Formats: sequence, C-alpha cells, structure tokens
Amino acid sequence: MNDISNTTILPEGHPVQIYFQENDIIQALLEELSAVNPEDDLQKYTNIFNQLHTIEKRFARKENQLFPFLEKKGWNGPSQGMWSFHDNLREQFRLIQYYLKMNNPEKISINTPFLVNGIERLMQMEEAVLFPNALELLTEADWIEMRKGEEEIGWMLPEAPAPYPKQEYIHPSEDFTKREMSFSLENTAHYDEGYMTVEQVNLLFKTMPLDLTYVDENDKVIFYNRGEERVFPRSAGIIGREVKFCHPPKSVGTVLKILDEFRKGTKNESSFWINYKERLIYIRYFAVRDADKNYKGVIEMSQDITDIKKIEGEKRLLDWD
Repeated sequence: MNDISNTTILPEGHPVQIYFQENDIIQALLEELSAVNPEDDLQKYTNIFNQLHTIEKRFARKENQLFPFLEKKGWNGPSQGMWSFHDNLREQFRLIQYYLKMNNPEKISINTPFLVNGIERLMQMEEAVLFPNALELLTEADWIEMRKGEEEIGWMLPEAPAPYPKQEYIHPSEDFTKREMSFSLENTAHYDEGYMTVEQVNLLFKTMPLDLTYVDENDKVIFYNRGEERVFPRSAGIIGREVKFCHPPKSVGTVLKILDEFRKGTKNESSFWINYKERLIYIRYFAVRDADKNYKGVIEMSQDITDIKKIEGEKRLLDWD
C-alpha cells in the first residue's frame, strides 16, 4: 500500500492532494470544537460547528466524483460502505443542529464527541485504504477529468486550489486542445413543437427552478441540468454511472423498486417530500416511454417548495417597486 501521508509527492492541485489540504483544516476545527464548552460560549461553538459542516462539500465530491471513477474500475466498496458512513455523520450534524436550535448546550456537549470521533475514523479510513487504492487504480486522465467535475461542487479551502494539471504556455502552433465553443451553434434541432439551438436548450434547463436527472432504460445516468442553485449536488462524474450508486445506500432499495415497476409498466409516477437543510423538498420520479409505450428510462425531478407551500389567496399585481 502506498504511503501518501506526505502530500508533497502529489502534484499541486491533484484531487487527493486537495483532500489532504482539507484534512489539516478539518483536524484543526475538530480540535477547536472539542476545546470549547458550548455551555460557556455557545456562539463560539456554533461558529466552529458551521465551519466544520462545510465538510459536506468533501462528502459530495467523493460521492459524485471519486466513487464513480472507482466504480468504473470495478471497486464498488466506497460507494456502498463509505457513503453510509457519510450519512451517519450527516445525521449527527443534523442532531447537533437541532440542539443548537433548541438552545440545549448539555445535549450538544454529549453528542459532540460522537461527531468528532466519527470524522476522525473516516479520515483514517481514507488515508489507509481509500486514497492509496484510488491512486493505484486510477489513471492520470481519470484524475484530470475528476478535477474538472470538482469545480461544480467546491472545496473546504479558503480559496480555489491550483489548477490541475499545472497550466503551462503552449505555442499556438502546438495547441491541439479540443475546447467547448463559446459561440452558439447555427443549426437547430426540431422538437415536437418548435425549434431550438443547443445553446437555447442548455439555457432552458439551466434556468428552470428544478433539479432534473435523466436515467436511461439501462439504469445509467445520461443527463442532469446545471441550475444556479441545485437542491442536491451533481457533477460530471455521474454521467454514465449506474443510478444505484447515485443514491445513499439506505434509499437504494426504494429507487430500484421504482425503476422495476416503471420498467414492468405497472407504475408511471412516484412522489416523496423531505425536509433538507430546513427546506421542504418535493422529489418526483416519472417513467419515460416512447410512442409505442416502450420504457426509455426515468426522470427524477427535485424542487424546493418551501416558499410555494406558503402561497395563499391570489396575486394579480406586479410588486417590483
């Protein structure tokens, strides 16, 4: 097993090197959190706790970027075991948030050690198992592609990490990089009603106040929209990923049951609503079928309906002033 405790062996900006940069931040926050007594200084505890809670970005990068790349190499363990560990820590965060809201420093003091010890155990597993094996399994091209997807999710760092790979000057005559075009395409595609360019379709999906994810008939994620404020994080690493690896282990059984009933044609829609980060989220699944009723996949739609649920009466006038 590789010894990667010394991050100098990894290039600056490498995804694993960034994880180790975050380790230093997390360890410092854990020490600060353990040192402060919430019964003496609840505000200080709250500030440190909120900083530590940004570890959610780290969890999201692993679940949506690192794990999918490992799955493609045949290693599914992290997607199942470590994701469950993440969810346990999320529950611990939610519990302490509740006690903060209830102004109950005694309960906070009791539960803080469980959170601290859990995070420390997780980092030990990452350093001893996850990262060494990932470095052996994944190619340089994998890491470069992974880093691109991480940009959408973000990091715990105070500022964005260095580019990876390191950007060096390339003479125009030797630059053969294929880049995304910054101008719109002239050709349009004909939809059921009307015509739109690729740029217009992307703008439409980006502007919609919904999270949309399309899973094809083979249970592979083939599309998600990039809204300004997604309810649930997504990144490019999920494209081509089996949908069973895109959900927390505790909800996979429900998702697979929905897909099975959709595929058999016995059901066409399923709905759920959950409280997430103090917001009410409405989650709906719709079976996609062609003109001959053949199953072509499923659309997952998530929407923050907290403010919608508060609507009463009518509003007929513009109130911009």
